[in-house]
Amino acid sequence: MSSGQARQAPFALLHVVLVIVISSRVGGVSSTRTLTITNHCGHTVWPGILSSAGSPALETTGFALEPGQSRSLPAPHGWSGRLWGRTHCSTDTSSGRFACATANCGSGRLDCAGHGAKPPATLAEFTFDGHEGLDFYDVSLVDGYNLPMLVEPHAPHGGGANCLLTGCVMDLNAACPAELRVGDRGDGGGAAVACKSACEAFGTAEHCCHGEHGNPNACWPTAYSQFFKKSCPRAYSYAYDDATSTFTCAGGGTSYAITFCPSTTSVKSVETDPQIRAAVGGGGRVASSSWRTMPSIIESSLVLLGVAMAALSHVF
Repeated sequence: MSSGQARQAPFALLHVVLVIVISSRVGGVSSTRTLTITNHCGHTVWPGILSSAGSPALETTGFALEPGQSRSLPAPHGWSGRLWGRTHCSTDTSSGRFACATANCGSGRLDCAGHGAKPPATLAEFTFDGHEGLDFYDVSLVDGYNLPMLVEPHAPHGGGANCLLTGCVMDLNAACPAELRVGDRGDGGGAAVACKSACEAFGTAEHCCHGEHGNPNACWPTAYSQFFKKSCPRAYSYAYDDATSTFTCAGGGTSYAITFCPSTTSVKSVETDPQIRAAVGGGGRVASSSWRTMPSIIESSLVLLGVAMAALSHVF
């Protein structure tokens, strides 16, 4: 190899490193999806997760979040499942079983291990990379309510016209009708900790949308489902509440922030967009979140570039 070729070789290597760094970092934005779960309540929340049958699993099915804490979970391609928050949890000193006063999953452990939430529970439901490659998601009060919750998509390229915030930021426990109220003593007495659905409270075909009411033409909103819908317009309030409660984002690169007890100071979009306050007790279109990700891409790429330059300096 000539001396000129020798001098050019490190720069050719540098070019390769640059291409790898930039393509890997930018490519990661479009292909990596996370669920970031945050607790803004003034008390501990124990998130529970149930993956749908046949869906790949997440790395955990249950954990604890102290006030102000967050945890991010990678979500694999095609994941489908639901997520909720458990409250007033403890471990029995004699049996060692773990249980919660609301949204208990019945596993007897911190992780839910394939068990779902016992109603009443505010649910976030997801199906990623579904029909036409879209993500489908909603917040459901069909099984009742126990915590305020907001789902905020972060779509690198805007996500589409129906890629919107959804959830229920209102505290419905205090306003819950007496016949639906769940108290911390378990008999409806004491402080309100959850609000049942009418289906759970009464078990009738009319309220549960089964039997002769088991289709959208025969199952209509009731006074009880309208209580939930009026308070949280974008959340599911009964089984066939699809038209105003199911949302979609472009699949693949969209990540989601799930916040318990959100506030206008904890969710930037709620703070700045009056449409959001009007829809979910807020709700609004998500602008492109590329501003959130690009600075980190540039910073981390410069770090890797610096490492590459340092390594190449030893060639001369």
